[in-house]
Amino acid sequence: MAIFEAINVHGGYGGMNILNGVNMSIEQGEIGVIVGPNGAGKSTMLKAIFGLLHVNEGSIALRGEDITNADPTVLVSKGMAFVPQEKNIFPSLTVHENLEMGAYSRKDSFQHMLDQVYEFFPPLKDKRKQPAGELSGGQRQMVAMGRALMMEPSLLLLDEPTAGLSPLYMNEIFDRIITINKAGVGILMVEQHAKQALRIAHKGFVLAAGQNRFTDTGENLINDPEVAKTFLGG
Repeated sequence: MAIFEAINVHGGYGGMNILNGVNMSIEQGEIGVIVGPNGAGKSTMLKAIFGLLHVNEGSIALRGEDITNADPTVLVSKGMAFVPQEKNIFPSLTVHENLEMGAYSRKDSFQHMLDQVYEFFPPLKDKRKQPAGELSGGQRQMVAMGRALMMEPSLLLLDEPTAGLSPLYMNEIFDRIITINKAGVGILMVEQHAKQALRIAHKGFVLAAGQNRFTDTGENLINDPEVAKTFLGG
């Protein structure tokens, strides 16, 4: 059974659809990557999955349960986490306090998850008492991802996790994503660095005008001449 599946999803803003029949699914333990040109509906799709945008038609399921238009707080309790591209940390709080905020609704001990987040992101342990707003862009992204992991999600949604980062930090974030995935977390992300992201993807979805243009393994999409020419810069 797919951990996540979207079937014929339509949705948008102000009565106008941006998504025009998107289909995608990932299995437990897979990394799925959504790529495509600006305005294709990539980030819109993540918001629709996480209940931040109304789905007008179609369905979204998490582990076989219909979650279409469910409230984000309900989705978090069901094992989904979302890291938006912007405003994804509390800059005045320390790294440690940011991570604790990620576990705000847990009623059990979260020390084991805190330890694991510091294992996923070793630089954060050394800076745990430092205000998150003072960190580099790459380290702030690590804080945002670490905070999302504190609820132990089975599916992690990432919107442009490497936006604005140097090539060095971009590669480090991709490495951390692989490590998190190997720990059993399914990942679905939108990424502007399409070729690099597809290299780590089990499954890739190329969107254009709110519809699937191509769906295949990351490797096959990279090697597809039409995909490469039209969407990957040759």
